[in-house]
Amino acid sequence: MTSDKLNKNTPWQDLTPGGEIYTAGNSMEFKTGDWRSVKPVFLPENCKQCGLCFPVCPDNAIPVNKDLQREDFNYDYCKGCGVCAKTCPFNAIIMKEEGIK
Repeated sequence: MTSDKLNKNTPWQDLTPGGEIYTAGNSMEFKTGDWRSVKPVFLPENCKQCGLCFPVCPDNAIPVNKDLQREDFNYDYCKGCGVCAKTCPFNAIIMKEEGIK
């Protein structure tokens, strides 16, 4: 069953068991950003627009605009894994504890 068909009256027998991926490419159907304990912070002044960060994001949480320029994180989907920060050679992404600006 897809997430758009779920509601409070859905019987438990019709729910997808937790931890199972039942279709490919469905991460945008589930806002999972509230799972984070740390979050990436984008420092645009350090960014060289090299394009190394957004393909490694497992949650497609780094948007790229029509001019192929990366934008700030989509925190609705970012789980705070830190792969983007490890990949960035220019220190344009730092990890901070959630709730700290």
